[in-house]
Amino acid sequence: MTDVYAHSGLPAEALVPRDAAEECPEVARERLITYVELLFFAYRDFTGEADAVLAEFGFGRAHHRVLHFVNRHPGLRIADLLDILKITKQSLARVLKQLVNRGYILQQAGADDRRERRLYLTAKGRELAEKLAQLQCARVAAALANAGEGAGAETRRFLASMISKEERSRIEELIFGTGGRP
Repeated sequence: MTDVYAHSGLPAEALVPRDAAEECPEVARERLITYVELLFFAYRDFTGEADAVLAEFGFGRAHHRVLHFVNRHPGLRIADLLDILKITKQSLARVLKQLVNRGYILQQAGADDRRERRLYLTAKGRELAEKLAQLQCARVAAALANAGEGAGAETRRFLASMISKEERSRIEELIFGTGGRP
């Protein structure tokens, strides 16, 4: 382990969380804080390479999320994107305006309801979204390979469990489709 955890006062082997019910509350909490810190550092590095690419275009993480979900779900309604991202209309409008004006996203009226706004990536938008996805997929693949056999299923269960119970089935439906699993 690195010196990052030296402040905890726990030996390195204690940094691998055990069943919290067996531990005194202070040790159990410290072990959970370790996971919180690992998530912070993992997220920092997971987003770091993509952030550098986005910065070259004058974009940020909000742009990345929009590009990602529109790439994964062509024709996504703006209302659905707002629900997925849990951001305000104002925030999305600013990001979308930039992506549309710079030729990364097209907005089209819905076929059944002309008031609907459907989103599609342009070729330029798909290229950027794929470049970002490739960077992050490579990082996830390397981490799973390093974690060993069976880590993929355990990691998926862990990440799904981090999503609120109220949202979990809706998110799994969005990711995997009707009742599907990877």
